[in-house]
Amino acid sequence: MTANESSAPAVDTVTVAYSVSGMSCGHCEKAVSEELSALPGVVSVAADAKAGRVSVTATAMPSDDAVRAAIDEAGYELTGRA
Repeated sequence: MTANESSAPAVDTVTVAYSVSGMSCGHCEKAVSEELSALPGVVSVAADAKAGRVSVTATAMPSDDAVRAAIDEAGYELTGRA
């Protein structure tokens, strides 16, 4: 095994992009990312305020309702999948 190889098994993930309205700055991106990162199964979140998009990568994708609730909690609006 080389230094770049890992003995841990690969974990399958899925990434879904969502359209979010109301984000306008880095603070907005952080707020949405923190709420979504707290959902079970989520391994990474990439929010882009300028594009109005959030990409969520998870081992078990949360329901759209759970994603909507997290985005609502951050103070923004999920407008659908991108």
